[in-house]
Amino acid sequence: MHSPEDALHQARAAYEDHRHTCRQCAVDTVPCAVAKHLLRLYNNARRSLRGPSSAMR
Repeated sequence: MHSPEDALHQARAAYEDHRHTCRQCAVDTVPCAVAKHLLRLYNNARRSLRGPSSAMR
């Protein structure tokens, strides 16, 4: 099983890889739907790594 840190790094790598290889993201300054979804996954992984105490702020 992967650690939370591994999940965070994997989510960020997937997002960055997509942004560099997606034709739509390369042409347009606005990220495509897939990029938005991957960024959401990264943000969720980052939030879960910080723990519940920081979510209350």
